Amino acid sequence: MPAQKRMPRYDVRNDGIGPYAVFYCDKCSREFRSQPDIAGTVTKDIGRRAVGGLLRNIPLVGNAVANQVDQDPRYITSMTPQQVEAAWNQVQDRFNECPTCQLVVCPSCWDPQTGYCSDDSPRRADIAEAEGEQAGRALKGLASAFGLDTAFKNAAEAAKRASAQQPHCSKCGAVGAPGAKFCPECGGAMVQPPVATCPKCGATVGAAKFCPECGAKIEQAAVPATCSKCGAELNGAKFCPECGTRAG
Repeated sequence: MPAQKRMPRYDVRNDGIGPYAVFYCDKCSREFRSQPDIAGTVTKDIGRRAVGGLLRNIPLVGNAVANQVDQDPRYITSMTPQQVEAAWNQVQDRFNECPTCQLVVCPSCWDPQTGYCSDDSPRRADIAEAEGEQAGRALKGLASAFGLDTAFKNAAEAAKRASAQQPHCSKCGAVGAPGAKFCPECGGAMVQPPVATCPKCGATVGAAKFCPECGAKIEQAAVPATCSKCGAELNGAKFCPECGTRAG
């Protein structure tokens, strides 16, 4: 027979079919309810009615004693110590007592692999990481269900395109002033957006595909992704931020 666990805090409730106990986890206050003794409640109710009726017919006893018998067991909100113990026996297998903090906790707050509560477990860091991953998957699933994942992806791509058309640091991504060579935040090499002109009217078009003045199509020169000498990421720079080799 397993060892009796310490009883956590509880209260007594009654929904009209007899009293029952509600036991709470010492950490998260999760509820575990015992089952009311419905058969006992019905038996007591029948006996109560019979005894109460007999007492009312006895001279000198009358209604005073009969009213005490008439307490309806279906609505009693108290339990004897024996009843509480019986209720605890119904649910105690769902609780565990931590040997470190001595708290009686539910399965959600218990690490069965180590025999400690989740806060005192030697695997606390692993548990926190697993909970974080689980929460991340839940949020990702929720976003996917409402189509938000596509919206976030499109917004990220739009932000990336906008950043590429502004002077930005090749290391930390900070936006800088036009013409700056070094990042004011980390000192990394700045990537300046390509300055192109319309072959038809000569207007500055930047990274646009069509001239904003005359509408002519602009053929942008392809920029390699990595340096041909050292292999470093160019991120659109004309010169390698690592070795200074000209791109292309």
